Amino acid sequence: MGGMLQIRLSGSGGQGLILAGRILAAALVAAGRRVAQSQSYEPTSRGGLSRADLVVTDAPADFPLVTALDYLVILDERAAHASDDLLAAGSVVLCDTRRVTSRISGPFALHRLPLWETAIGVGSPRVANIVALGALAAIGGIVAPDLLRQKVVGLAPPRFRDLNAEAFDTGYELAAHAPTVARPSQPSAML
Repeated sequence: MGGMLQIRLSGSGGQGLILAGRILAAALVAAGRRVAQSQSYEPTSRGGLSRADLVVTDAPADFPLVTALDYLVILDERAAHASDDLLAAGSVVLCDTRRVTSRISGPFALHRLPLWETAIGVGSPRVANIVALGALAAIGGIVAPDLLRQKVVGLAPPRFRDLNAEAFDTGYELAAHAPTVARPSQPSAML
């Protein structure tokens, strides 16, 4: 997939969003893409708004911050509407069914999946970020799933490698077998 992509992983502090952003960035760089990564979080260590942003290009980016999202992952109600002004027709939004209770709607493809519940089923709610990466790999086609999985396993602490691998695989399968949602033909930032 060529052209520019803008991706945001959002939720609350303590959900591992910055780690998930680093893992996704590492996979994209390994695939030959250029990535500008930024992050933002409220000063509270847990519970405040948190996000990891990636601007992905084939050439040096003109501007390293997101301005129009192609992909948005929302893992917590705190982030439910924090990025509304960055979404347009063609955006793809993936949000958790349990932790995001607001009505999310707009001219974008919306995928509501039980990411939190799936993480609990895998063994820990702390891997909801990795479940989300698996789901994003299945839905978005941003980077080869095998390459992203390799980075998930490679960047995890040794004692969590198996758990993270299972979380990624389960998230991928969850999204791959979810009911089809009308998808835009081309993300807005690629026009």
